[in-house]
Amino acid sequence: MKKLLYLFSCIVLAAACREHKPSFTVSKEGVFSRPDIASITAELEKQPDNAALFFKRGAALSGIGEDSLALDDFKKAVKLDSTKAEYFSAIGQLMFEHKDISGSVEWFRKAIAINPKDPVAHLKFAKMLVFTNDNQKAFTEINIVLRQNPYNAEAYFLKGLTYKNLKDTNRAISSFQTSVQVDPMYYQSVLQLGLIYSAKQDSIALKYLDNAFAIDSTDMLPLYAKGMFFQDHNEYERAKDMYKACILHNPQYGDAYFNTGWILMHQDSLEKAVRQFDFVTRIEPENPEAYYNRGLCYELLHKKEQAVSDYRQAIEFDNTYTEPKDGLKRLGAAQ
Repeated sequence: MKKLLYLFSCIVLAAACREHKPSFTVSKEGVFSRPDIASITAELEKQPDNAALFFKRGAALSGIGEDSLALDDFKKAVKLDSTKAEYFSAIGQLMFEHKDISGSVEWFRKAIAINPKDPVAHLKFAKMLVFTNDNQKAFTEINIVLRQNPYNAEAYFLKGLTYKNLKDTNRAISSFQTSVQVDPMYYQSVLQLGLIYSAKQDSIALKYLDNAFAIDSTDMLPLYAKGMFFQDHNEYERAKDMYKACILHNPQYGDAYFNTGWILMHQDSLEKAVRQFDFVTRIEPENPEAYYNRGLCYELLHKKEQAVSDYRQAIEFDNTYTEPKDGLKRLGAAQ
């Protein structure tokens, strides 16, 4: 069964601008024809050497998931004006999000070299350090920000994640609670408190998860976590209600179908469970657990051919998966 994952030397750049700034061609094709992007592009046609406009358009492109184009614009902004730490931070953030950890470090360090007091650069760098479990360095970056501003909710959130990395649950809770005290609408800290208390089997988790969903109803994780809480306490009907709510808000939320299927299996509703796992295989066609569990349902329904097919498919997607191999042995079938 799926588990809820709990939910992360300076290189100095010369600050002087170039004497002759380069001009760039401004594209108007494809995504650049979108009204929100086109308006910035129109400004760039008049001011093609304006670094701030390239940065603005890069941020807009990143906001709609066009990260490659956003990166191009951020780099153009840097070439036009190398004195703005936020331009370098933006590049580092995009590279970090796309798993180029070593590349992101260089850009974060450049941003901090330009403006050692820039809290955004320090916190983005800290986030990367938390992700790589470089916890002591993460604390250093976070504390630089908190010394400047003891009311920075993101800094306390990242401190909580760092303590969580170190398995210091009490200090993690304290940091997340401080983050929420500073900003009651800081979603990630509210969510983390819900997840931590869920892991502790403490029902106060439900309040935090409700608050998290109230803050951001586009994220199904709080509802799913509530379902997991009820499921772990064998309150299956309440769990299924939560998973149904997830699906109503997001019909592509595969985990909700999966866990509903798992519960139905344990309630001996095998045909209904099969339908749930069907949904998962459509949404996540390479999910070996979905094929294995559907195969197990078929085996229990004495539908050998379908069970064998699903077990083989599960193994094809994960050759280390032992349960479907055991299933094939039980059915006297070859892999």
